[in-house]
Amino acid sequence: MSSAFRFTPLFVALAATMPFAAQADEDKAEGFIEGASLNLHFRNAYFHRNQLDRGHNDNREWGQGFVARFESGYTPGVIGFGLDAHAMLGLKLDGGGGHAGTSLLPEHIEDDGELGAAPHSLSTAGAAVKFKAFDTELKAGDLFLTNPVIAGGETRMLPQTFRGVSLTNTSIDGLLLEGGQVSFTKPYNQSGHRRIDTYYGTLDDGTKSQHLTWAGASWSGSESITSNLYAAELKDIWNQYYFDFDYTYVVNDLVSFNPGLHFYHTQDTGQALLGDIDNNTYSVHFTVNAGYHSVTAAYQRVNGDTPFDYINLGDSVYLDNSRMYSDFNGPNERSWKLQYDYDFAGLGIPGLSSSLSYSRGELDLTKPAPGNRHYDYYNPDGKNAMHWERDLDVQYVFQEGSLKDLSVLLRYASHRGSQGYSSVDRDMDEYRVIVDYPLNVF
Repeated sequence: MSSAFRFTPLFVALAATMPFAAQADEDKAEGFIEGASLNLHFRNAYFHRNQLDRGHNDNREWGQGFVARFESGYTPGVIGFGLDAHAMLGLKLDGGGGHAGTSLLPEHIEDDGELGAAPHSLSTAGAAVKFKAFDTELKAGDLFLTNPVIAGGETRMLPQTFRGVSLTNTSIDGLLLEGGQVSFTKPYNQSGHRRIDTYYGTLDDGTKSQHLTWAGASWSGSESITSNLYAAELKDIWNQYYFDFDYTYVVNDLVSFNPGLHFYHTQDTGQALLGDIDNNTYSVHFTVNAGYHSVTAAYQRVNGDTPFDYINLGDSVYLDNSRMYSDFNGPNERSWKLQYDYDFAGLGIPGLSSSLSYSRGELDLTKPAPGNRHYDYYNPDGKNAMHWERDLDVQYVFQEGSLKDLSVLLRYASHRGSQGYSSVDRDMDEYRVIVDYPLNVF
């Protein structure tokens, strides 16, 4: 069964909601120009990775990113027309030969195969046309996507985009229905587009999937409950299904409890270009909020002889133990996390917050098939492979004045692994400084 046919019911459902939406009033259309907005985002990012087990120069890169996003309103009429456009520029401030490799900046491979200094700049631009009828919106072109099965990476200097079509419907208050198909991606450290591949999987001939198709529903219509249900097909690689449920129980004005679950099932499909995949991955968490303090305990499990995999350079890993450096998503991995967060508004410093966590994982790397050319994780000494990570985030967001909404984020991660873990870069310390300044022009 083709992906187009498989997801047809969702698109039919989205279209079917249109006649039952609120009555359209052409005179109330916001207008192509009247409803337009232009937002600028400036990001200065510095990454420094000290790879303790490599014995050569650290990786460190520094860059300045500029993103401009224009979003029009819609023309009057039952079916309104609009246009979204964006332009991005990234400038290298530091990242000489021998120190590149944080993926903050574009990678440049020298003639001898070594990683050389990154180019001085990268730039890209794109646009998407859009149509809206009642509460249903169709977009075609370059898209910013954020959902559990396809989310553009936003952890570096510039955001990741995808090229394709998307359809959303919000007829029911608190319920978002969406679906779409994309064939290309523009990674956050590249200027051009390429076919979609995965983060951990290796294809023998470099062949990539022709497209990714997804459909899903997101519920946020209750103050205490949120939930998501999504499905995606990465053609000839996998079908991936996702479910989450998050509940907040308010005891009083100061105390609340927040249990939650994330679950992924990934199964090979079509030509199975990455081989056999049968992977169930889940995480559960329980958070206690008390005034300006919160404490979270989380447990995560990967049931499968392949890692939990996701779109390359993307953020579609909605798991509790996905940390700054490691996702704790190796084959047959069990991990737990303890995290403490504090809002310094409790000490009279609104805008200042911190987060401290410790995560630990254990893997059985004797179970993956030896010589798997797609996911090479087998290790005869990895029966009880261990690794851990400490993370500290401190962020300040200016609350008023000319710098209002400017944020400064300081991040530190320390990761260590046992000999049986035997992962490249298993022992490292990493520092990040990220300054964001969003500006609404109109």
